[in-house]
Amino acid sequence: MSARRAPVLACSVVGAAVVALDGTVLTVAQPALQRDLHADIGQVQWTSTGYLVAVASLLVFAGRLGDRYGHRRVFALGALGFAAASTGIALAPGIGTVIALRVLQGVCGALLQPATLGMLRTAYPPDRLGTPIAVRTAAIGLAAAAGPLIGGALVSAYGWRSVFLLGVPPTLAIGLLALVTRERPTEPNRSYAANSSDEQNPSREPSRSYAANPSDEQNPSREPSRSYATNPPPEPSRSGAEGARYRTAPAARPGVAGGLSALDPVGALLLAVTLGLLVHGLVEAARPGGAPTGLLAAAGAVATGIVFARHQRRAAHPLLPPELLRSVPVVAGLAVLLAASAALFGSLFVATYFLQDVQGLDPLGCALRVLPLAVLMVLGAPLCPPLQRRFGPRRTATAGAVLLTLGVLLLARLDTTAGAAAVGVSAALLGAGFVTLMVTATSVVVHRAPEAHAGVAGGLQQTVMNIGPALGVATATLLLALVPDGGFVPSRGAALPALVLIAALAVPAALALPRAADRRRTRPEPPSPRAGGRACVRS
Repeated sequence: MSARRAPVLACSVVGAAVVALDGTVLTVAQPALQRDLHADIGQVQWTSTGYLVAVASLLVFAGRLGDRYGHRRVFALGALGFAAASTGIALAPGIGTVIALRVLQGVCGALLQPATLGMLRTAYPPDRLGTPIAVRTAAIGLAAAAGPLIGGALVSAYGWRSVFLLGVPPTLAIGLLALVTRERPTEPNRSYAANSSDEQNPSREPSRSYAANPSDEQNPSREPSRSYATNPPPEPSRSGAEGARYRTAPAARPGVAGGLSALDPVGALLLAVTLGLLVHGLVEAARPGGAPTGLLAAAGAVATGIVFARHQRRAAHPLLPPELLRSVPVVAGLAVLLAASAALFGSLFVATYFLQDVQGLDPLGCALRVLPLAVLMVLGAPLCPPLQRRFGPRRTATAGAVLLTLGVLLLARLDTTAGAAAVGVSAALLGAGFVTLMVTATSVVVHRAPEAHAGVAGGLQQTVMNIGPALGVATATLLLALVPDGGFVPSRGAALPALVLIAALAVPAALALPRAADRRRTRPEPPSPRAGGRACVRS
């Protein structure tokens, strides 16, 4: 690993892990927080809901900011702001201050999260993204598994305020590290086009175009457009029509020129309102008696979503680039992540109630029963990149979707006599399937997105990973209420069978992923031209 990539990987991994740790330790700290600040349950719930709404509504716009101003700067701002907000929460005098600072923390988390993927996309060649994404995923799994244990120990020894101080040193450190790290300028030989004709004809010389232009994919014989280049290649000494082709690229990345309109602030506001209403509706639907409010918020999300879609068709610089949304691998990868995260978190929600309320286990005993899930996520993440290279994203993700579906299906068959072995096998299948899908689909989404739109792609991935769990928990909550007497027993309820169907939706989405890995792109990079030398540009 080069000296330039090491700090980028450290920032990405630590940033993602801190956010995952923050979410899990807060759950353990909420009862103590409620008692200490004399708050009611609704106020305590908003310490989570306010954060989720702020994060989900701003992730895509934060990714766009990274594409325009640099992912390193946006990441540093998010990390330092996250550290400051965490410190403020630890010193907060009342529940109102905690809620307000949690919303601010969500805004900073929205700046931080897409940049963790955007920095990787700009620092690593597309064919080498699998390993850093796998390391990032393993860190998230480890943080999520360790969160309840660490949080419980801290709350017992030092009180709930110590939980928020836990994330201050690492976020402060990576924020400062990002500020002093030089961001790699876009290198032409690393900006490979996601050209479908190359996939279909591996023997063909891979294109070195700097565009991910859909028209190029549809017409492989056409000279690749330079209009989407993040940075144009050094202009070679050419003349005539041949030289003119290499002098048509703009001198800056798209969206840099054009002022505020290039950020599409109206689109960003509409999308923020849509996603905020959607997440709020899902959270409310999961709360006892909150179904009417949830349905009203969901209806508002649909209405603003329609307005947003119309605006995107008319905007000169749409927030969601059309070439990104027309990419079948990107859309399929997002669909895989949505179905998988909804099925996993919905299943864990049901399983937690089953183990604690039906079988009478304490929180530690419950965590030990599902520990194989976290172990498989941590150990399985490094194995995913070699599997992708050997079998391709399509077969790898399909296998992961089958494992995840089997895990939910086994959970759905558990009755009151289920032992640790049955629960452990189900948890292991869930962990193995989910980590395979998460690493594979995230790699495809980040890899297939043009480098100029890496931040937006990262924002979409993070948005899906926030909406999916809320959707799964809301589905499980509504269906548990349909069978009040036996709903918490998986074999008697309707929640887990429905989540089996949601998990199974990941299978057709996985089948739409690329068939083969891009092995041809792993060839050694050509040496950089010496100063004063003539750059060689291959098309």
